[in-house]
Amino acid sequence: VQLQASGGGLVQPGGSLRLSCAASGFALDDYAIGWFRQAPGKEREGVSCVSRSPGNTYYADSVKGRFTISRDLAKNTVYLQMNSLKPEDTAVYYCARRGPSESCSRWYWDFASWGQGTLVTVSS
Repeated sequence: VQLQASGGGLVQPGGSLRLSCAASGFALDDYAIGWFRQAPGKEREGVSCVSRSPGNTYYADSVKGRFTISRDLAKNTVYLQMNSLKPEDTAVYYCARRGPSESCSRWYWDFASWGQGTLVTVSS
């Protein structure tokens, strides 16, 4: 099982970024995948999650309407499109996988497998 997050970088407020989470060793369609973020000195928080089929999506209130989670089953990749970025979105972003048949969760401790983080910095 491997998850590889990428796509972070420096962006100005109001800008956009798309994060990718490439999965290997398992089929995305069978697992819930979540995006989390952790800012310096803060606890890791849930940002978004996409369930196993049929792929229902969930968002934290702080990103609802600005972020979109999606998945490409052919590429076995989950994306997080982030628009209208704010300085408070600055954090290391992680993707993670729940166990077999488990649903989406907002809590990081419910996720067993993690990718390395990718840093998103929103600053002028």
